[in-house]
Amino acid sequence: MLSLSVLIDEAARSFPDKTAIVCGDTRLTFRELQSRCHQLANGLIAAGLRPGDRVALSCPNVPWFPLAYFAIIKAGCTVVPLNILLNADEVAYHLEDSAAKAYIAFEGSEDVPIGRTAVDAFRKAQDCKHLWLIESGQTLVSDAIGSDGIASHTSLMEASNELPHVDSEATDTVVILYTSGTTGKPKGAELTHANILLNAIMFGRLSEAVADDRQLITLPLFHTFGQTVQMCGSLLNGNTMVLVPRFDPKAVVDLMIAEKITVFCGVPTMYWALLNGVDITPEQVEKIRGHLRLCGSGGSSLPLEVLKGFEEKFDVPILEGYGLSETSPVACFNLLSHPRKPGSVGLPIWGVEVKILNDANEAMPVNEHGEICIRGHNVMKGYLNKPDATAKALKNGWFHTGDVGYIDEEGYIFIVDRLKDMIIRGGYNVYPREIEEVLLTHPAISLAAVIGVPDTQYGEEVKACVILKDGQTASTEELVAWSKAHMAGHKYPRQFDIRDTLPMTATGKILKRKLLAELES
Repeated sequence: MLSLSVLIDEAARSFPDKTAIVCGDTRLTFRELQSRCHQLANGLIAAGLRPGDRVALSCPNVPWFPLAYFAIIKAGCTVVPLNILLNADEVAYHLEDSAAKAYIAFEGSEDVPIGRTAVDAFRKAQDCKHLWLIESGQTLVSDAIGSDGIASHTSLMEASNELPHVDSEATDTVVILYTSGTTGKPKGAELTHANILLNAIMFGRLSEAVADDRQLITLPLFHTFGQTVQMCGSLLNGNTMVLVPRFDPKAVVDLMIAEKITVFCGVPTMYWALLNGVDITPEQVEKIRGHLRLCGSGGSSLPLEVLKGFEEKFDVPILEGYGLSETSPVACFNLLSHPRKPGSVGLPIWGVEVKILNDANEAMPVNEHGEICIRGHNVMKGYLNKPDATAKALKNGWFHTGDVGYIDEEGYIFIVDRLKDMIIRGGYNVYPREIEEVLLTHPAISLAAVIGVPDTQYGEEVKACVILKDGQTASTEELVAWSKAHMAGHKYPRQFDIRDTLPMTATGKILKRKLLAELES
């Protein structure tokens, strides 16, 4: 028997009175965190949920995320974390595709109305029987509570705080993370208790984690990096988690000083913002330097100038790594004990193999480019209810990432490019085909090609090149506004290029590389 929830139980046993979570004025000890998880888990069981049932979760970086996440696991259920920026149609798709029996959602705010979106999506997903709303105090969804299977989370917290007796096996699916890979509708990667637990242990080893560490968590917990590496890693090592609901460079600087942060992980745009988006006095820099011992970066390549500038300013190493939702996520990482090479994502973590293969599944020689393939304890079980997609991604025990890279003579791994056209905007994956399909529902758009263009703040920005239907008109401002209303906040194109033609092959396939070259010329 093995459950990921052992992370909370062991932390509560070893550090019962130590602060586990800091968020605004809220502070919870490990004992309090465990007790509330038990209450919520017993509430879920009393509501009729059974081992193996899937429970979706929409929540920002507030204490309710780890509480709900581990309560779902303690009830023997599977967590389906959802991006809080998804719109109602997108959430409904995830609820239906995962066959979620229940849904827990934070109320949110006027700017990010998670609760209202959740209500709209829940009413579209016929097989989801329960929606519990966690009120944020803004009364945005109070009118929905009490109807159509919708209730307040407080009804779940009336249960006992005794340990729920639900057994789980190491190979049971504990989390379903949705990823589109490179094309089509999002697919649910099934991760096991062993996948995530071993990944958290391995990251703790390579980062030389200690119990005195205090981690600032501004990476979204619904994302695999923040979820496994930071949340689960913090619990494993008895670290205090300082949660930041929304990244703001000034707030991050203030918290680094006030909470004596020792570990910070972020995507490249966060490091860029901390260097360029906030005024930091020499006194503040010295205070941060006095505690900060390690930083981690992932999501996309960290520009070398940003890495050098940050390390020089704060006198701290930034370790870059590589992984995917399908690999729990960490597959390789730089180590404190080994030299780092510019542009490299480091070495495979313990128990994980990385190979570079060609189209014939043959290993490529040193420094030769090919597809990055991964085998080990971190690789997912497969994509939920998608045997064809699973068979395409998992071949002979190797997960084919769809990314191009090479391995040098010392075993260091370098990422060169993506086989497909995926865009990474601010650390979030954006899949052009999904955006194009939505754009084609616009009454004025005849054809669309979505590409990523360089952006100093987000790494890449989403740009749509469109051809309008005969007789139709639309301004770029109108198209941006329409897209914003129909897509998640990190997905919709901020730039439009209205064109008469798009470069194509003889078979009608749009040549996106040629399109990029035209735009750059």
